[in-house]
Amino acid sequence: MLTPSASLSRAEIQRSAESRGKNRISPIERREDLPKAKRIVVKVGSSSLTSIAHSLDELAVATIADVLAKTHGRGVEVVFVSSGAIAAGLAPLGLTKRPKDLATQQAAAAVGQSLIMTRYTEIFSRYDVTISQVLVTAEDLMHRSRYHNVHRQLERLLDLNVLPIVNENDAVATHEIKFGDNDRIAALVAHTIKADALLLLSDVDALYTKHPAEGGERISTVTDPERDLEGVEIGTIGRAGVGSGGMVTKVEAAKIASSSGIPALVTSAANAAAALDGADVGTWFQPTGGRRSIRLVWLSQLAKTKGAVTVDAGAERAVRRRTSLLAAGITGVEGIFRPGEPIAIKDPQGRTFAHGLAAYSSQDIERIAGLASAAAEEELGDGFDGVVVHVDNLAVLRRR
Repeated sequence: MLTPSASLSRAEIQRSAESRGKNRISPIERREDLPKAKRIVVKVGSSSLTSIAHSLDELAVATIADVLAKTHGRGVEVVFVSSGAIAAGLAPLGLTKRPKDLATQQAAAAVGQSLIMTRYTEIFSRYDVTISQVLVTAEDLMHRSRYHNVHRQLERLLDLNVLPIVNENDAVATHEIKFGDNDRIAALVAHTIKADALLLLSDVDALYTKHPAEGGERISTVTDPERDLEGVEIGTIGRAGVGSGGMVTKVEAAKIASSSGIPALVTSAANAAAALDGADVGTWFQPTGGRRSIRLVWLSQLAKTKGAVTVDAGAERAVRRRTSLLAAGITGVEGIFRPGEPIAIKDPQGRTFAHGLAAYSSQDIERIAGLASAAAEEELGDGFDGVVVHVDNLAVLRRR
């Protein structure tokens, strides 16, 4: 990859990055095509990098770094999402298990993050690979201005032939620290940089129909998550004690990526090299949708709804055709929510079929439910246009 001239202006660099990634569509349709990928995101879980007894697993860290450095050396743009900050900080703090309270988790992360980056710097330098640390939270990838800052930073690092190492900012993160958000962050980062593929690596080699010890069979390919994973009990079958995600969040992350046109492979860190060579390993999530805005990805996959509105059949059809939700089609309101908060939109049978950002509070929507726009404006006053959820803030969920 050519390094941009230092004489380029900031505006020229930004335009170059944006034009290069704006409409980028992944050429990868099958796992056999992975060697053709030009830009990938690789996420490795805590259980594959650390242990309670020894903090950092030096061999594991060196092994994954070796694979990624060689991939980078072939001209592939690699973004590495690394877990393990909390687990790496346990031994130095004299802790024998992952703490449950947030303050101690944050303390462990603050200690462990520096240890992990020190080792990565030492190992990647042997391959003459320059790395960088990028700390984000899920909110950074959902707030518009912060999202663009992350996007510009990652694009510029890739322009400069740097291998970014991304981690959730556990030292300041709040409740999401408990839910293995590095998997979801990896999916959002893949979406942010228009990656060709997402690799989710842990100590489990694939998704199974049930526990392998009980005769479960490997699920090789997922083309329709709702159909192909129906009845599958998804849980953690690998090593426990140092991680926080498990297979559930990896499947969620793979679905986020695939629904946005990015194929995802879930397998073990031991299979990393084979996976990047296109071998038949792990569980492959086929792309099921096209590129979407990060706001719609968040609304459909990650947003925690604060309430719900039920609509009539006509409004359901209109919303499914990607038009704004009007007050006239609303038949009921559930919960208490404020303007701008995410809500579920339910069909006449009470089934959620869309998510959106409410333009008005639950109390105001209750007052105008079922009213035509003119009557609603009279009820609430000038400035109300009858739009309860604008089409730009509305994500229709996949049909089951």
